[in-house]
Amino acid sequence: MGDGASVDVREQILAQTIRHFAAQGFDGTSLKEIAEAVGIRKASLLYHFPSKDILHRRALETVVSHWQEVLPNLLRAATSGEEQFEAVIQETIDFFISDPDRARLMVREVLDRPEAIREMLKEHVRPWLAIICDYIRKGQEQGRVHPHLDPEVYLLHMINMILSSLATFECMGALIATRDDE
Repeated sequence: MGDGASVDVREQILAQTIRHFAAQGFDGTSLKEIAEAVGIRKASLLYHFPSKDILHRRALETVVSHWQEVLPNLLRAATSGEEQFEAVIQETIDFFISDPDRARLMVREVLDRPEAIREMLKEHVRPWLAIICDYIRKGQEQGRVHPHLDPEVYLLHMINMILSSLATFECMGALIATRDDE
């Protein structure tokens, strides 16, 4: 198996891990299930990821490290704090809409394993939240953002709203009346 195929298998393993952990949680998912979903043997999975804990950590890092790759370019591309904030929010929404299992995994981890995910969020997401809070504060100084808004609390509410909305939309979306219901 060449390097390209090996990388592809690793990516497939991570994608299936995110899907299974999002649906069933860490404890409810076996390595055998993930391997079967990829179409490989468990031994092959363990070649790429020597333990379930390592696979779990790498799957979470795959989701949260997205911000290390995307946000710097977004923040540099926009010219004003307001545009940057909107670009970051839109990128966040697009990222989780493109694969709702990412949002489901994050919500499940927050509920099932808060200590572990807390540290990962501190490492990967907190630095970007600090930058976005600074943009909000600049907007407050310029009179474009309400002066009594607490940037940190606002961002936490936005993140929670995005994650929980997208994680539960498949189920909760049924509450929305559609023309088919009429």
